Amino acid sequence: MTETTQRRNTAGRQDGATSQGGKGAPGTRGSIAIADTVVAKIAGMAAREIPEVHNLGGGVTRAFGAVRQRVPGGGSGVTQGVKVEVGERQAAVDLDVVVEYGAAIADTAADIRTNVVNAVERMTGLEVVEVNIAVDDVHLPDEEEDESEQQEGRRVA
Repeated sequence: MTETTQRRNTAGRQDGATSQGGKGAPGTRGSIAIADTVVAKIAGMAAREIPEVHNLGGGVTRAFGAVRQRVPGGGSGVTQGVKVEVGERQAAVDLDVVVEYGAAIADTAADIRTNVVNAVERMTGLEVVEVNIAVDDVHLPDEEEDESEQQEGRRVA
């Protein structure tokens, strides 16, 4: 079951006071519930926008993701390699990343962190307190060719 977090919008209020006899401005009435999966999808998409990121997820996670993508209705795996913790006003993100060979890992991690923080804060209004990045693998240029050759050898003509 997916966890959701409810947030109270207190913009424009001071000390919880409301205006006009108990009625606040229209933008301050009610609450917003943001599911963890929403934040995970935003973070996953933002991380994948960095050119040096080959994929997200560890080896086992990527293997399950590949199987899930082949199953009809299995989903796209946008949240593969992404874990989030969403609080009332804050969020923390953990990413498992595979970078391209030759990329400066520290610079790539900084780019990922900046892009994820900007995207999550802009779209949700949550403060991102941390983005932890674990580089699980480096994608070598010849790995893709080896994978496609193996798949071609398995096909029945």
